[in-house]
Order: sequence, then structure tokens, then C-alpha cells
Amino acid sequence: MTYSTESIRNIALAGHAGVGKTTLFEALLHAGGAIQAMGSIERGNTVSDSDSQEKARAHSIDSCIASLGHAGCHINLIDTAGYADFRGGTLSALAAVETVAVVVNAVNGIEHGTRRMMMHAKARGLARMLVINKIDYDGAHLAALVDALREEFGGECLPVNLPAGRGSRVLDCFFHADGVTDFSSLAEAHQRILDQVVEVDETVMDRYLDAGEGALTPQQLHDAFEQCLREGHLVPICFVSARTGAGLAELLDVAARLLPNPAEGNPPPFVRGDGTPLKVGADPAAHVIADVFKIVNDPFVGKLGVFRVWQGTIRRDSQLLVDDGRKPFKVGHLLSPQGKGHVEIEAAIPGDIAAVAKVEEIHFDAVLHDSHDEDRIALAPPAFPAPMFGLALVPRHKGQEQKLSNALARLAEEDPCFRVEHHKELNETVVRGLSDLHLKVMLERMRERYGVEVEAQPPRIAYRETIAAHADGHHRHKKQTGGAGQFGEVFLRIEPLERGAGFEFVDAVKGGVIPGQFLPAIEKGVRQAMEHGAVAGYPLQDLRVTVYDGKYHPVDSKEVAFVSAGKKAFLDAVGKARPIVLEPIVNVEVAIPENSVGDVTGGLAGKRARILGTDTQRGGELVIKAQAPLAELTDYPTELKAMTGGRGRYSLDLSHYEAVPPAVQKQLGEAWKPHVEED
Repeated sequence: MTYSTESIRNIALAGHAGVGKTTLFEALLHAGGAIQAMGSIERGNTVSDSDSQEKARAHSIDSCIASLGHAGCHINLIDTAGYADFRGGTLSALAAVETVAVVVNAVNGIEHGTRRMMMHAKARGLARMLVINKIDYDGAHLAALVDALREEFGGECLPVNLPAGRGSRVLDCFFHADGVTDFSSLAEAHQRILDQVVEVDETVMDRYLDAGEGALTPQQLHDAFEQCLREGHLVPICFVSARTGAGLAELLDVAARLLPNPAEGNPPPFVRGDGTPLKVGADPAAHVIADVFKIVNDPFVGKLGVFRVWQGTIRRDSQLLVDDGRKPFKVGHLLSPQGKGHVEIEAAIPGDIAAVAKVEEIHFDAVLHDSHDEDRIALAPPAFPAPMFGLALVPRHKGQEQKLSNALARLAEEDPCFRVEHHKELNETVVRGLSDLHLKVMLERMRERYGVEVEAQPPRIAYRETIAAHADGHHRHKKQTGGAGQFGEVFLRIEPLERGAGFEFVDAVKGGVIPGQFLPAIEKGVRQAMEHGAVAGYPLQDLRVTVYDGKYHPVDSKEVAFVSAGKKAFLDAVGKARPIVLEPIVNVEVAIPENSVGDVTGGLAGKRARILGTDTQRGGELVIKAQAPLAELTDYPTELKAMTGGRGRYSLDLSHYEAVPPAVQKQLGEAWKPHVEED
């Protein structure tokens, strides 16, 4: 190893689909000497898009990691998917970096993905930079785009270099201020960013005011610059053309000279098993702490856990624990990801991104450590969008049920936004994803990788149930079988909570009428009932259950009796508490040509949608913002394609749950009754 933690830079390339992230990723690897020749998306031979589906669709589906060297720095780059359908891997990648480079198409300007990634990076406290790509393309209005970025994201967005020669080259305006640019003055741009940087450090500010700019050393400027990035006081703008190579060297210089290294970044909030914070620092001699942010099931090397080292040094033959596991595993092969390939390394220091293979207990967001003094080291999982689209699956060929289950489990390991549910009462397997395209890709991947083909039923909507009133419930479970019997009696009260509050279980039993050891059994019975629903078979949420009375028998009372009593007392109460079905309401953003606005808004209105507003984009495109019930959008991709001649696109995010209309609740309840009666 020839680098230190201070010379590492971890950067995620993110942004809207079609901005050229994969081509930029390829160009940077080539410029840094990591690859001898650039591949192309058209030829399907890029480092990043190695999956057969990525090649067929000509866009990224998964994140891809590779590293390069530049100016004495070891730069880890992560290329992420731009389509909202595959954002699970994109958001996971943010857990491994200090900086997010949001790539912007110089022709299309600010798009939905630009806003989304700037928001996510800011929420996580990461350094942000804007990289304007395709600066040499016809229709690129760079001065206007810089003004738009500053208006959208704040005056802290400032160029650190500027295009010249109509995008044929790029000139630095932070350390130097010589040359003629396509717009703005290098001296003016230099002064703006210098004024912004010196504001955060009083010592640097005083020296600047007393002796002028020349009194500031590059190291002083770096420290203040890096502080600005971490505090969100500065968002540097860089210009590149991944196609011609203009600006690549300047972008790498910015990364090496100005971006934060792992010793300067803020580690995530690790906690001990008792919930107390665990201080983590980039010390290579300390106990190992690493976070698994990506799982890959590779057909050649097996299950691969990709992790970021936050503390300590991992070596080949290191003994590591997973979460609160008591049995360590031995690191047989320590790997550095390089696209679809992997390079064996001797050690991984703080800031490194590395991987281990064939460790079955490793899972997404696992914490790897070597401290036997801690019962558990945990990290709160990042927030991911809820997978709302569902399909019910049945194997196409008999006898493949177990093979289907295993394949789905492998796919769910890799994607935090792909979930698998097994509905015993309906005897079916349901998968959920972020969109119909997301699910289609996952099922294609299952067929290609694992040879499992399925019949997919129409999308199932993730309805939920709740209650609208307070109510009491009671049940006495008494069973005599000749020997020892079963006895348990429960009185409980239920009440609604605000949307999104989840579930609360309260023990209000007085005088020992129910011994404390049976309270977990009552809660277990309540949770079983909640899982299977009371109106239409969907899980119950947003309610509080308070157990306040009951009876037990010193001989016949058993856990199973109180599970049953708790379950049936809860169902008794729910029947009196005006149960209602909730449906997911999603935020919809639809990008369309101007001439389609009437058809699209009318179509949305017919789907019980509320139009929230419209934004005008460059190139005569409009973005319609609305909220609509997810159940109304199951066929929307086909409809939108027909209304816009294939030019429309949309994205969905869960907003909230609200009650379905009475007619819909009646229909859902009637559809569920036959299954209940069969049981």
C-alpha cells in the first residue's frame, strides 16, 4: 500500500439519468491510468455497466466501484444509477463517501434527479459539488445554467474552474486566475470563491484582510475550503466533457487538492448494544469498525460483501465479527473492487473501500468489527424509499418453489428497495419494488442468474389498515384436554394514533392479575392479528394497544393461552373501533412535452390525483407535480407512453397513507372474505 488515509478521496457520481455519469466514470478512470482504453456504452464494454441488462438498456442499474491514482491521491469513484427506479443502490453508495459529485447535463440543465441527489447529499451532511458535463455540445448555455444552479441551490454554488474555447478546454480559477473563458472573468470568479472560503475561518480571514490574498498558503486555502464543503457553505461547480476529455485533469486536481479526505469527514453515528454512542475516528491502529454498504452475489466468487472502513486496519487473516455475532470469521481474501473485477490487497485502512467473499452471515448494513469488548456495534440504517409496487409470483414449473425462494432471497440481499413477502393465508409470494420497471428488471435477473421463471399476477398495492375510534376488547381462552389445560384472559383497549406513528404496546396491568412473564405473549398475539388484518387482510398500523386487566391460572396458564387471548381480544376491539383501509398516496412528477399537458393533466385528474403545480424546463418540457393514489397508477407507464408519443417519463415517491373511499373498502373486504372463509 502506497497511500495513507489522508490521501484517500471517496466520491460518488450521482444525478439524473442520461447526464453521462457512466461515460464520465470511464473517462476519469482512463485519465487516471486505471484503464488503458475507454470503453463505450454503445459497445457495451464500459467498466461500470457490466451486467447484461445494463448493456441491453444502455444505462446503469447498480452502483459500480473503481479506483484510480492522481497527484499522490487514491481516489475511489462510485458510479450510481440515475433512474429513480434503481435508487436503492445509489442511496446505499452515499454511506461510503465524503463527497457527492452531482453531474448535470449542460444541455438539459437542472432535472428531477439533480434536485433529488442534491437533497439526499445535503440531508446526510456530505460535501457536494456540481459537475457540468457535455460542455461542448450544441445547445449548452453554460452561463445561464450556472445562474440557474445558483438560483435553485443557493449562492454558495460557485465555479472553481471555467470553460474556454467553446468548451474545448477548462481553466482553473481557484489557485490561478489567468486566461480567457467562454463567460465570466477568471479574476472575478476567483475573487468570489476566495471571499466565500475565507469567511469560515477567522485566522484565514484576518490574514487575508491584513496582508491580502498572497499571504494565504495553498494548505490554508485547502483547510478553509474543506471546512466550507463539510458545512455546506460552498458547493463548487466544475466543467467537463467526458466525450473529449476537456476538464478531466482539472476535475481530478480539484478532487486531490480540495475535497475532504476520510480523516476530515464526519463518521456515521455508530452505537453500542446499550444504545450509547460509540466514538469512531480514522485511526489505523484502533479496533476495526467497517460498514457493509453493498452485497453482490457473484457467480464466480460467491457472496461478496463490500464495505467502507471507518476505523482500524483490516488485513488478510484478520478475525472479524458481524454485528453482535460471537463467532468471528477469517478474512481469507481481501479484495479491492475494480468494476466487475477485484484486485487482491494486503490491507484496508480507514477510508478504504474493500470486500470479502464467501461469508454467508454478512448482510447489507452489517457492522464488521474485531472488538470482543462490545456486545454489539450497530449503525442506524439509512432511510430508503418504500417499495410500493407489488407482484404476486408463482413458479412457472412445478417443484421450483424452493429454488424461487432462494433466488428471491439473494436478490433481496443486494437491493434494499426490493422486498419479498410470503402470505400464508393466500399461499402466495409477493415481491415489492419502486416501480414496474424495477420489478421487471429483478425478475429478468432472476431468470438469467438462477434459471427461475415465474408467472406474475397483476400488481398488488401495499394497502394498510387502521382504526378510527377507541374501543375495548376482551377474550377468555380456556381449553381442557384431559390433563393440564390452557387458560388466559385479557382485557385491552385500543386507540388510533396519527398517521405514520406505527404501533405502541402499553402494559397497564395492576395488582399482578396477569404475571409479567405473560405480557410478551399477549403482545405476540396482538402483532399476529395486526399482521393479517381485520377488514381486508392488510397489516394494521398507527394504533396503541393497552392491556389493563385479565386473569391467569397458576397451573393452566401458559404462553400459548395468552397469545390466543391477546389475539382474539384485539380482534374483538378492532371490530368496534371503526376499522378502515388506508391506501398509499404517492408524489408524482411527470416530465412531458408542452403539447401533451392537456391530455396528461386530464388523465391524472381522472385518477383521483391532486395537481400541485408545474415547472417549465429547458427545451420546451414541462414537469407536472401531483399526488395520486398508487392504486390508480398501475397501468400508467403504458398510458403515459400513448399520450406523449413515448416522450413522457415519471417518478414516484411515497407521500403518506390516507383512507380509501368507502366503495373501495367494501370491494377490498369482499375480495378478502373468501380467503377468510376457506381458512
